[in-house]
Amino acid sequence: MPGLRTISGQALSRFSFGTMQFGAAANEAASSEMYCACREAGINFFDTAFLYAEGRSEEIAGRLVASERDDVFIATKCGYHGACRSRIEEEFGASRRRLDLESVDLLYLHRWDGETPLEETFETLAGYREDGSVRAFGVSNYAAWQVMKAREVARGFGVDVQFLQPMYNLVRRQVEVEILPMATAEELAVCPYSPLGGGLLTGKYASGETGRLTTSDTYATRYGFDWMHEAVANLVKIADEVGAAPATLAVAWVARHPGVWGPIVSARSTEQLAPSLAAIDFEIDDALHARLSALSPAPPPATDRLEEA
Repeated sequence: MPGLRTISGQALSRFSFGTMQFGAAANEAASSEMYCACREAGINFFDTAFLYAEGRSEEIAGRLVASERDDVFIATKCGYHGACRSRIEEEFGASRRRLDLESVDLLYLHRWDGETPLEETFETLAGYREDGSVRAFGVSNYAAWQVMKAREVARGFGVDVQFLQPMYNLVRRQVEVEILPMATAEELAVCPYSPLGGGLLTGKYASGETGRLTTSDTYATRYGFDWMHEAVANLVKIADEVGAAPATLAVAWVARHPGVWGPIVSARSTEQLAPSLAAIDFEIDDALHARLSALSPAPPPATDRLEEA
């Protein structure tokens, strides 16, 4: 688990808020309302990225945290289209200007770059640690072997990878195979994104509502399997039984995994965000966890020798 705190010394919240919708589906007023709702719920960990909303996400996030910078923990990401020195310098420089911050608490590499030597990447990042521009580093969308290779190279430059940001939800569970066991063994903080599966696990699509699955070909393909929609139908039934929103159960299920530091929640409005925030205090007992886990197939182990179990 991370030993990092906010600059003022406050403990880092396990749940974080992802600002992808700031400046996109959420205008500045809606973004401000969600930020305030998160702070009232105890969240002090906010996640953005160079790519989000063509920079508007970082600009809005920067304005929102300005009055309490020392009490919040700010993460951003760079390098989605490559992690060479020039690209990192260009993107992180832009991120700092948009956020209007001298330093960020956490900088993620957004995606694995198989073309750039890791030495070039982490020598660049080490410079940010030395000049105080970045307090900690993480990686997003990396395979387990890529994480371990990156950590080995990073340590050669006096820095480390402490945070991971993979996708994880009830119907996309591949991180259970190697990422989460590795993170537990190496004491890395896993902050999964998309705990609601692009809104699928809210149950809204079954009632005819729209969202990423209806507007994005990528999300429609990712969550277009019949068994996933059947799982959601059963999730809705369980939610009705226990008196909770499907989104609350979905987020709380992700948070319950012992290898997860805390999920990244997000929304377009405070109304949409409320069920996810309710997951912070929602307790899933063993029986309910087993019922929810049974809604989707668990991925086979990496060795895939189930006949010997």
